[in-house]
Amino acid sequence: MSYVVNGEALETGEEDFLLEANFSDDVPPLIAEAEKITLTDAHWQVINYLREKYKEDGQTPNFRNMVAELDEMHEGVDWKKKLYELFPNMPARQGCRVAGLPKPFGKGGY
Repeated sequence: MSYVVNGEALETGEEDFLLEANFSDDVPPLIAEAEKITLTDAHWQVINYLREKYKEDGQTPNFRNMVAELDEMHEGVDWKKKLYELFPNMPARQGCRVAGLPKPFGKGGY
């Protein structure tokens, strides 16, 4: 499968993850639609977080680290519960896919 964004075909690999990261804000709505997710501001908050972590570290965090870091950044939210509400099909993986990032290492990141 591939996604076409602004006339450009974005190649996907295993589990429909992009083979190369794409940081265009036009990508997440297209992938989210395929995942049957309607993006909200909370989704974009997680998408932007995942993209920043990928830019900084070259990979994305696993679920446990996502929860811990989001808790530090945005106190007062039960991020463990919230992430499953936003990305019900394994948040550390589905969130990365929707963010337009390649498949995480191992079981959802580092």
